[in-house]
Amino acid sequence: MTGTVIPRRRLMAQGVGLAVGTALAGSTAATLLAPPARATTAVPKSTGPQPDAAMRSLHARRRRVLTGRPSANGWEMHKAIDTGMSLATCPVPGTGLYVAVRTGAPEAVLVHVIRRFHYDIDALGRPGEPDPVRGWTSPSDVRDSRLPESNQASGTAVAIRPGSYPPSVREGFTPGQLLIIRDILADTEGTVRWGGDDRRPYEALFYLHVRPGDPRLMRVAEKIRAWNETPGVGAGVLADMSQTARRRAARYRWLHAAG
Repeated sequence: MTGTVIPRRRLMAQGVGLAVGTALAGSTAATLLAPPARATTAVPKSTGPQPDAAMRSLHARRRRVLTGRPSANGWEMHKAIDTGMSLATCPVPGTGLYVAVRTGAPEAVLVHVIRRFHYDIDALGRPGEPDPVRGWTSPSDVRDSRLPESNQASGTAVAIRPGSYPPSVREGFTPGQLLIIRDILADTEGTVRWGGDDRRPYEALFYLHVRPGDPRLMRVAEKIRAWNETPGVGAGVLADMSQTARRRAARYRWLHAAG
């Protein structure tokens, strides 16, 4: 039998084609069986301060501002105000004045005291008046943190006309003015004390008489804020001192302070 002779070159070409086809088939199958590739989304880099850096900045600011020492009423004294922390320069509505105090409930109560003094005892901030009201003072000016005036360094006290009513001097107010002061203190329900009732008097001084966290302060502050939103009540409204309830409350606060 005579066989058909296949040229060697043709045989080699057929082998190469078979190998290529097999490789392509395998590649296609692998592609079909492989799971689809997930699209990757680039996460943008944060341009703001990193958490660690923000915490370091906060701690540094606290070291610059806080003293770690309380004033006489237990609130921490601050080295500076208007730093974005607890003490700030606040307006006293209706007077054109500003006072540096602790914001929040202390501000609400102390500003109420200033406003009532302004409306009911004597107008503050007259032309040429040098120092009608003084709030925060630097801890470096506090000679004894046990004295009530140290509370100014913690933003929890105000001195109204400190030049007119200096420390250790009594009888700066008339009997009628004293009656109004008692009524103002009755508004605060014992959360504010008048320096004129202290053994060493300072009649310009009004300061918080509660510790931090005392719920009475928040309750009184909320009451005063409600007054401020209600026509006919609160500071700026002439108080009828002949009302039995007001006189009783004022007398109770005076007896409590004297005791």
